Amino acid sequence: MTTKVAIIGSGNIGTDLMIKVLRLSESLEIAALAGIDPDSDGLARARRLKVATTHEGVEGLVKLDEFADVDIVFDATSAGAHRHHDEVLRALGRTLVDLTPAAIGPYVVPSVNGDAHLDAGNVNMVTCGGQATIPIVAAINAVSPVHYGEIVASIASRSAGPGTRANIDEFTETTSSAIEQVGGAARGKAIIVLNPAEPPLIMRDTVHCLVSECATEAVTASVEEMVGRVQAYVPGYRLKQKVQYEKVAADDPLRTLASSGDPLKVSVFLEVEGAAHYLPAYAGNLDIMTSAALRTAERMVAHRSVERATR
Repeated sequence: MTTKVAIIGSGNIGTDLMIKVLRLSESLEIAALAGIDPDSDGLARARRLKVATTHEGVEGLVKLDEFADVDIVFDATSAGAHRHHDEVLRALGRTLVDLTPAAIGPYVVPSVNGDAHLDAGNVNMVTCGGQATIPIVAAINAVSPVHYGEIVASIASRSAGPGTRANIDEFTETTSSAIEQVGGAARGKAIIVLNPAEPPLIMRDTVHCLVSECATEAVTASVEEMVGRVQAYVPGYRLKQKVQYEKVAADDPLRTLASSGDPLKVSVFLEVEGAAHYLPAYAGNLDIMTSAALRTAERMVAHRSVERATR
């Protein structure tokens, strides 16, 4: 038995997510796609795939006959719009998986805390940079407490649509917060770079963590194990080179960010290649978001099935 879902947002992210549900999921069934542009490629593609559509946003979605059977709604719009969608849909008893940086619900990164909020009415998928880098911060923190975690997400400018560009401030704030709350860093900072290179380059992420001196072999093993866990749902996620370690000199200002011990800087370099279900392969930033959202909803459904079976 499948669980019916709907998607709000007929842009690149919403359309890619729709195709992932159709092609990859055994437990989810796409019931409807809602947008606000009647001429969007996403709505046109949904109609060709026999998926119910509306160009009247969330108000149009709740009017569709198909909405009555929907349990989970993915929001692939913007942080500002999500606040309204949350008010409308949670009042109607629907669960929201939020792909915007609105951060109304708890943060979820599947490889780190995927089972922590399965009963929540609204969960937040942080950001593309967060999904790519927070697992690494958490892996390092599992071995040695992270005093400071900094991530730099570099994405192709062509893969950054109007929603991403409008939410740059929310991106940095939400990711920084999740580095601390999910990754476990005492302090977190996030930077996003829109790379204008042509042809477009795939997503690259750099993670710098400041820790007390520790067994580097254990940190490397933890990072590599975590990369494998993310690859289970994002096959194009990989290390670009070996984990790097650098002792922090006595006169280096970085020492002020370490609360104790002899600080060591750990640097991890990643790339994320998209699966190209709908988006081009260079848009790994969008692919990791839709993949994480799909994995989260599937875990919610599996959890609910177990609960029903044990009642």
